[in-house]
Amino acid sequence: MEPLRSYTAGRWRSPSDEGSALHDAVTGEETARLSTAGIDRAAALAHGREVGGPALRELTFHQRAALLKSLASYLREHRQELYELSARTGATRADSKFDVDGGIGVLFSYSSKGRRELPNATVHTDGGAEPLGKQGTFLGQHIATPLRGVAVQINAFNFPVWGPLEKLAPAFIAGVPTLIKPAEQTAHLTHRLVELIVESGILPEGSVQLLCGNAGDLLDHLTEQDLLSFTGSASTAQRLRAQDNVVRQSVRFNAEADSLNCSVLGPDATRDTAEFDLFVRQLVTEMTVKAGQKCTAVRRAFVPEGRVDEVVEAVVDRLAGIEVGDPRNPEVGMGALADLEQREEVRRGLKGLLEAGRLVHGDPWKPFDPVDADYEQGAFVPPMLLRCDDPELPQPHEIEVFGPVATVLPYRDAEHAVELANRGGGSLVGSVVSGDTEFVRTVVLGAASRHGRMLVLNGSDAEESTGHGSPLPQLVHGGPGRAGGGEEMAGIRGVLHHMQRTAVQGDPDTLTALTGQWVPGSTRTTTGTHPFRKYLEQLRVGDSVVGGPRGITAEDVRHFADFTGDEFYAHTDEEAAAANPFFGGLVAHGYLVVSLAAGLFVAPEPGPVLANYGLENLRFLTPTYPGDEITVTLTAKRITPRHNADYGEVRWDADVTNQHGESVAKYDVLTLVAKEGTTSG
Repeated sequence: MEPLRSYTAGRWRSPSDEGSALHDAVTGEETARLSTAGIDRAAALAHGREVGGPALRELTFHQRAALLKSLASYLREHRQELYELSARTGATRADSKFDVDGGIGVLFSYSSKGRRELPNATVHTDGGAEPLGKQGTFLGQHIATPLRGVAVQINAFNFPVWGPLEKLAPAFIAGVPTLIKPAEQTAHLTHRLVELIVESGILPEGSVQLLCGNAGDLLDHLTEQDLLSFTGSASTAQRLRAQDNVVRQSVRFNAEADSLNCSVLGPDATRDTAEFDLFVRQLVTEMTVKAGQKCTAVRRAFVPEGRVDEVVEAVVDRLAGIEVGDPRNPEVGMGALADLEQREEVRRGLKGLLEAGRLVHGDPWKPFDPVDADYEQGAFVPPMLLRCDDPELPQPHEIEVFGPVATVLPYRDAEHAVELANRGGGSLVGSVVSGDTEFVRTVVLGAASRHGRMLVLNGSDAEESTGHGSPLPQLVHGGPGRAGGGEEMAGIRGVLHHMQRTAVQGDPDTLTALTGQWVPGSTRTTTGTHPFRKYLEQLRVGDSVVGGPRGITAEDVRHFADFTGDEFYAHTDEEAAAANPFFGGLVAHGYLVVSLAAGLFVAPEPGPVLANYGLENLRFLTPTYPGDEITVTLTAKRITPRHNADYGEVRWDADVTNQHGESVAKYDVLTLVAKEGTTSG
C-alpha cells in the first residue's frame, strides 16, 4: 500500500520510505501507510511565507471570507465521502456528522463574521483614534495586519476534519497561510480533506499545505512571524511550548489540551424535573459521542449528596441501551476507539481512577460481542461509569481517561461544587444543569476563572442548546491551566490572534491614508455634487457636505413635545428646567436636534442612497437652547462594498455644532448606497 502523500510547495509529494501502517479502528485492517521521510519542511514553510502569504494579503477580509464560503459549499457536496472514510476511525454516522458538518459549519460561520464584522479592506482598525495632543494634529491608532508567516497546526486524532478547519478558518480570514500536520491515527481522513481543498482550486496556492506524518524538524524552522497551534495532551503541549526554537523565536503558541471537564447537577433537580433528565442524557451523550474521545467530554459529574444513587441508576439504565459495534450499522450508538493502543491507554488510565472509585457500568478488560464486529480486531470498549463516594480523593481530579469514561461524585453545597470543579486545574468547559439562578450564579462565577466556557442547561434553553461538548466558532474554545492556556476560534478574536496589533502615531491625514477610514481632523472634500448623489464607486473617504444653519425656536420644542409625547420637564417646564444644574433653562430634545440635522444634510431626491439603516455612537455633548442655530457636517468615514451585491455600506461621521462652534451631538450615520449601473430610487 502506497504511503499517504504530503502537499507542500505546490505539489503532492511521496515520502522516500514505506512508512508505518495505519489500521481501521473497527476491523484492524491496514488502511494506509504514513511517513514524511524526505519531505522538506523548511521549503514548505518558505512556500507558505513567499507564495501563500502574499496571495492572501492581496485580498480583503471580505474576499477571503467569500472564498471560505465557496470552499464550505464545495466540501458540503463531498461530505458523504468524508462520512464513509470517517467510519474507519470508529466513528458512527452521528459522530462523523459532528466532525465533518461541524468543520464545514465553522467555515460558513467565519465567512459570515468576516463580512459582517471586518472591513472590506486589508487593514483592521482596533478601536478609535486616540488624541495625543491638544490641537488634534497628533493622534494614535491601533491597527492589525497579518503576520508574515505560516500558521502551523498540529492536530489530535479525534476530529480529523473539524480540527483542521476550525484552525484554518480564522487564519485564512486574517490573511495567514496554514500548514496542517494531522495526528497519525486518523491522517487518512485529513488527507482526503486536503485533497478536496486542493482539487476545488478555490483557495490561493500556498494558503494550505499538508504534512502527512511525523513533524520531524518542522519546529526548528519557525520564525517570529509564524504561529503554532496544538490540540492534544497537556504533556505534549508542554513539550512543544518549551521547544528551543519556539522559545528563542517567541513563536506565537496556542494549545488546546484535554481536560477534566465537569457537569454539575443543581440541588433543585429532582427525579421528576426536566433538569434531572437533561443532566443524565447529557452525561451519556458526552460519554458515547466519538466513544468519549473528545477534549470537551464530561469526565466528572457532580451531584448533590443524597442523590448519587438516583443519578447512577438513571445513567446506568440509559447506558444499558447503548449498542457498541461497527459504526456503519445504524443501530450502533457507540463505535470503536481510534486504535488498539488507545484501548490500552484507556485501560491504563482506568486503573488509576479505580484507586478512588468503583465501576458501576462497563468493564474494559472483559471481552464482549460488538455488533457486526470482532472484539479482538477492533478497538472496542464499553461505556464505563465510575462512582466515587469521597470527592476529596485526588485521582478523579488529576487523571483523565480519554475514552467513554465518567465519574459520579457528590458535593455538599454550591461552594463545595465550585471547589471540586476547580480542582481540575483548568478546563475547556463546565456545565451547570439547574433552574435555580442563585445556585447557577454561585457556580458559574466561582468556576469561571478556571473554565474557558460555561454552559447553563435547564428547561428554558434545552431545546436550542448546542450541548456541553459542542464548541462554537462565535465563542472561546480553549481554557486555562491544564486545558492549554490558549483560545481557538472565539469569533473575531480568533482572527486577531493571527495578526499583529501595532500602534501608529501620526497626523490625521496620514492615519486616514493608512487605514482607509476617515479620522477626525483629516481633510474633508466638498464639491458641487452632494455626496448622496454619488454611487458607491464615486464616493471617497472624506467626501463631505455642510448643512445649515437652522434656528431652533421655543415653538419647535413645544411642537416636538406635543407630537412625540416626550414631555420631560427639561423641555416643557421652564422653572424646573432652570433648577436643573445641567441645563439652567428649557432645552431642545436631543432627538429633535438629530431630526433637524437630518433635514439639513439629506438630499431628498431618489438616488444612489437606498436606505438609512441606523445610527451608532450617538452622544449629546452640549445642550441646545431655543434661539440657538445648528449646523451639521456629514463626512464619509468608511466605505464598504458588499461582495456579490449591487450596493455597499457607507458610514458617515455626523458632527452637529451650534453658533459658537461647539459640538452639540456626534454620531455615525449608516447608509446603503447603490453601485454604479444599478437601479435606485
